[in-house]
Amino acid sequence: MLIDPVGQIIRLLQPSASFSKFVTATSPWAVRPPGEGPFYAALLEGDVELSMKGHSPVRLSGGDFILMPASTDFTVTGVASPSDLVLDPIEISPGVFHVGGPGEPDTRMLVGYCSFGTHDAGLLVSLLPSQVIVRGERRLTTLVELLNDETRAARPARDAVLAHLLEVLLIEAFRASKGPAAAPGLLRGLADERLAAALRCMHGEPTRSWTVGELARKAALSRSTFFDRFKREVGVAPMEYLLGWRMALAKDFLRDERLTIAEIARRVGYSSQSTFSVAFARSVGASPTAYARDFVAAE
Repeated sequence: MLIDPVGQIIRLLQPSASFSKFVTATSPWAVRPPGEGPFYAALLEGDVELSMKGHSPVRLSGGDFILMPASTDFTVTGVASPSDLVLDPIEISPGVFHVGGPGEPDTRMLVGYCSFGTHDAGLLVSLLPSQVIVRGERRLTTLVELLNDETRAARPARDAVLAHLLEVLLIEAFRASKGPAAAPGLLRGLADERLAAALRCMHGEPTRSWTVGELARKAALSRSTFFDRFKREVGVAPMEYLLGWRMALAKDFLRDERLTIAEIARRVGYSSQSTFSVAFARSVGASPTAYARDFVAAE
């Protein structure tokens, strides 16, 4: 069976829709979203510029889609509008907002925020790129339209439908953004056939005592070439990535009160409970027992 690392991560994230809206804008305008969580937007009409700290400004046009898995500081500006002209969108009808002057809108977009049900989603999000931009994929716009429609409806099983739609949206976005143009991270690594073989090994057999040499052989590359290529494309060293994936799995297992620490240690590739506990505490900042206790208390 072919292992799907992206699907595994999204499943562990447990995404759910928290807020969505339809926005129109009339130039000049600029908005700075409040950073309420992972953000996505489908630009239906117009041209905008997105400025995100640590990244070069990005021009988006009608038909483009953007996803930012982590809450971050960014500004969306109408083309040729001053970026310091930050305005607050005004709700003109339920779920519909306008920003800018009273004239005919030159920009229309569907925007939304989602939340991740898992505690400490940061570790999983760190395996993904900081921003995903997809151009001209009508499927993504359709999914955002469905999400926006469902958030306003009072249909049976609404929350279940929203969760599944959002999961499909995230998968479609990540799937569509694979390739050398993607930001360093899991998606760019999977676009490299050699590295994808090693990544699927790590995700498929986390209990195995992988070494850089063994993973390099799976990728049919020399050890040094594999190490350099992995770090360049994925953004972290192979063993650092493997540790992150094991800790993400461990956190998920620790929420199951039926599993002992020793059993979880075996499931994520550690030969002893003590070795696992040290690695977990160093990575997460709390012992496995304390993490599990805090999770139960938060429920």
